[in-house]
Amino acid sequence: MTIALGVLVSGSGSNLQAIIDRVGDGSLDADIRIVIANKPDAQGLERARKAGIATACVRHDEFPERESFDRELVRLLREAEARFVALAGFMRILTPVFLTPFAGRVINIHPALLPACPGLRAQEQQAGHGVRLAGCTVHFVDEEMDHGPIIIQAAVPAYADDDEATLGARILEMEHRIYPQALQWIAQDRVQVVGRQVVVRGASRTMGTLWANPPLERPFDS
Repeated sequence: MTIALGVLVSGSGSNLQAIIDRVGDGSLDADIRIVIANKPDAQGLERARKAGIATACVRHDEFPERESFDRELVRLLREAEARFVALAGFMRILTPVFLTPFAGRVINIHPALLPACPGLRAQEQQAGHGVRLAGCTVHFVDEEMDHGPIIIQAAVPAYADDDEATLGARILEMEHRIYPQALQWIAQDRVQVVGRQVVVRGASRTMGTLWANPPLERPFDS
């Protein structure tokens, strides 16, 4: 099936661009109905406009509390007939006002191997701690920050001379690969959540040259 997708962004929107590119080359069965930013200068808005995608800006600082902000996001997503929501660098914690209408259909990407290093500046946390494997995680969103069931993770090497920027760039490259893959599995109706476990039907258990689990499939593996 083709999933009707809304995307929320706050900044550059590079993961949004990866999703747009995969939709464009036919690798991802998604129809991006709307891209919403909470900052008017978010580069993700311009990426969406260039791709001919509807956009909206909802400034969180114009709302008295999180719930009213979330209510407006829900209104716009429903108006655009988005069924699933992808958070692509969206730097706001969502309340039940948002999560309840889209229960089980909100997906996020985090630049660390959860449950390690949740929250802000995860790249800096990993570099500062001296990890040897860093990475990224695509997961369903629940009411706790960076907590929901994990769909896919990918690891990258971390080196002693890494800082937030160098390690972050290495992680970001993998983010652009695993996020569209996770969304494609959802589009193929292959994802089932059983408690905290996410089962991807038909996924291989053989690790490839990329450190991702479950393994990436063509064309995401190249």
